Amino acid sequence: MERSSQQPGQSLAKVSATPQQLRSIKAQLDLVLLALEALTGVGSEAMLATAASLGLSELLSDRVNLWRLRQASPLRTGQGRKKLDVDEARALVLVSGHLAAQHRATIRQAVAHLEKALEQGRPPHRVALLGNYLDSFSNAYQDRMEADPTSTPDDLTPLALKLLIDLLFYSGPEGDRRLWSALLDRSLS
Repeated sequence: MERSSQQPGQSLAKVSATPQQLRSIKAQLDLVLLALEALTGVGSEAMLATAASLGLSELLSDRVNLWRLRQASPLRTGQGRKKLDVDEARALVLVSGHLAAQHRATIRQAVAHLEKALEQGRPPHRVALLGNYLDSFSNAYQDRMEADPTSTPDDLTPLALKLLIDLLFYSGPEGDRRLWSALLDRSLS
């Protein structure tokens, strides 16, 4: 794989992906952003400001463009409005990694609360920070994604907690590379 450090948008490995891999990447990336939003409250304005600071405004120019890219997820209701190409996916990965790093303290705190709750045999949703995160994640997921109408918030808890732990890895050094690697690995399975 080639690496180029000329521009922030070029700092991840250049790869070509099959349509099936891009479909999987789109879904996983949107879930990571959803978890980050649910935990930290970041929204489209923070994502766009981060994109601008990373020199990615050409790929993530405004709220409508960002919304269309997120709607590319095959998990979304009304999905399919915009195709997501590799460069756009890499831009979203860079933004996600940067935002996760900015909110590392909150992510670490949430994971520490999760570990403590599990050690004590307490349900995670009974811990204030985790309960708020799980509620926010569940509400956003059920509002935005094509979910099974019979699913409950408890059905989404394992996914939300897995994504929380993943965010810890993406918030550290080389977090964007870890996220990109994870997306590529998951798209191959």
